[in-house]
Formats: sequence, C-alpha cells, structure tokens
Amino acid sequence: MLRNAFEPWHLVLIILAFVLLFGSKKLPDMARGLGRSMRILKSEAKALQDDTPAHPSGQEPATKPDTEPHAEPSARH
Repeated sequence: MLRNAFEPWHLVLIILAFVLLFGSKKLPDMARGLGRSMRILKSEAKALQDDTPAHPSGQEPATKPDTEPHAEPSARH
C-alpha cells in the first residue's frame, strides 16, 4: 500500500519547505545543534551501559552487611 511512498521529488519539497519556514541562515545552526544532541545522547547511553555491570548468573552480587546498628525511630503518641 505504501510502496514507494517517498520519491526524490518528495524529499526536495520537504527540504524546500524547511528552507522557507526556517530560512537558510538558521538551518546550519539547527543541524549543528541536532548533531551535538545526538552525540551527547549516544555518549550518555554508552556511559549508562558501561555503568550497569552485567552478571553472568543474572543475580545481583551479595552486599556487605552494615557494621553500624540502625537506631529504630521512637514511637511518640
């Protein structure tokens, strides 16, 4: 149904509409900002992947018990 939906002349019309709407001076700035945003997103996603340790067993490692006893809050009525 949507076979060959975008043809080259469709893309030309879309680009022309962007130039008319935003002006030729703002388009390079917009593309530069989009590129920076994509690089930041990619680096943050990679950092997030690197921060989460992958355990082969699928279980979390055992945590060390606290050495200080926790004081229970006193009940005041």
